[in-house]
Amino acid sequence: MDMVHQLGELFLGALPTVILILIFYFILKSLFFKPLLAVMAEREARSIGAQKAAEAARAAAAERVKQYQEALRQARARVYAEQEAVRKKLLDERAAQLKEARAKSAAEVGAAKERVARELAVARQDLEPSVAQLASEIAARVLRPAREAR
Repeated sequence: MDMVHQLGELFLGALPTVILILIFYFILKSLFFKPLLAVMAEREARSIGAQKAAEAARAAAAERVKQYQEALRQARARVYAEQEAVRKKLLDERAAQLKEARAKSAAEVGAAKERVARELAVARQDLEPSVAQLASEIAARVLRPAREAR
């Protein structure tokens, strides 16, 4: 029984300590842990919000990059189309100039042929009366050395 009595005294002596510990627990819980847990929860919410905002910003930036690349592609296509139009225009102008030059040169060649044909006809008309006389002179000169050699 002595032991039970000692245990009873021990519990009675420990009771104020237990009460103090419980008081400290409730005081710490209400003054320290609740605000600390609230701050940690708020921090967690903010970090999740910041992550979501960063993800949204990343998605918006990706969309802007996509729009920029599409606009750049369209601008390049317009530039290429304009260059192709200018190139085609220059080629058409060059073809027209070549056609004009060919027509002009063909006309000049035709005129030159006609002029040469007229000059040939005039030369034939000029030479025709003197052909008989020239033939007899040539024959005489060719035959003269043969007569002199006899």
